[in-house]
Amino acid sequence: MHTPSSNLVGWGYYAPERVVTNDDLAQVMDTSDEWIRTRSGIRERRYASDGVHTSTMSIAAAQQALEKANLSADDLDLILISSSSPDYLTPPVSSQVQHGLGASCGAMQIVVGCTGFVYALVTAQQFIATGAYQTILVVGAELISRWLNFEDRSTAVLFGDGAGAVILQATEEKCGVLGHVLGSDGAGAEHIIVPAGGIAEPPSAENVAAGRTSIKMNGREVFKFATRVMGRALMEALSQAQLSPDDIDLFIPHQANARIIEYAAQQLNLPMDKVVVNVDRYGNTSAASVPLALCEALDAGRVRPGDTLALVAFGAGLTWAAAIFQLGLHIPALQTTTEEEIFSA
Repeated sequence: MHTPSSNLVGWGYYAPERVVTNDDLAQVMDTSDEWIRTRSGIRERRYASDGVHTSTMSIAAAQQALEKANLSADDLDLILISSSSPDYLTPPVSSQVQHGLGASCGAMQIVVGCTGFVYALVTAQQFIATGAYQTILVVGAELISRWLNFEDRSTAVLFGDGAGAVILQATEEKCGVLGHVLGSDGAGAEHIIVPAGGIAEPPSAENVAAGRTSIKMNGREVFKFATRVMGRALMEALSQAQLSPDDIDLFIPHQANARIIEYAAQQLNLPMDKVVVNVDRYGNTSAASVPLALCEALDAGRVRPGDTLALVAFGAGLTWAAAIFQLGLHIPALQTTTEEEIFSA
């Protein structure tokens, strides 16, 4: 019996309207455009407006994806939302998105920091491969601007808000996740952490005043970790897929730092024209980072049916994830070239 594959049939994203430049941040903290750009490559990021939440952004991105796929919410068999900044600790934001879309399927939230979307994509593939579900919505969404301590320039300048969504659908074609790696090393948990707000340290006036409900990061340790695991994880996923870096049509890494992205591309010997970089415009949007970059690449025509994409991310946990994802040849929303052009390329 043939194992079903997953074809990407729809995509969409939400980027908040409010653009916050490095110069804007320099008005409220001890920093400068040059200081931020030379260390991270970030020029600006987006902050969600009052009244906009993680669920709001997720629903907007998902509605775009459904429209591109020519599907309705009734067609969804499962919703997976990757986010570490849900509207509430409980209920899960996935249920709010399910209700907001008008869907009647199951829904769950996956919380693994910046790697969340790749984890969710791989999870969706498993449900499709077993035949359990046919059509799955996968969203990465984060609203981190409300977790920032603007007295801590080492983290406050790095993060932004946004959401990206894709729809996977079962197909007989050989496509979808061809190889993947999911990793975790909890020994480094303290390197990216919001100390208070959970069960270990419930929120209080004291820890809010002390900035312990804001995100804290050991940038030096995270940089070392990222440069160590990104290339290795991707090579393992390529090996599993029986492919090499030469087979990658487009590399879509987590957008945390331009220097880390360039280092990973060098490890794989990939030219930068095969790499998606939008960290300069969005900053680090955590679990929304990879899907935002993927959706922009799809909209910009940088991806064609049949292309092989390499997705890799790292983040809180510490966690890492890589996936080799091949697009199907039949994606109506992506038919910008003829099949003759595809096969002759």
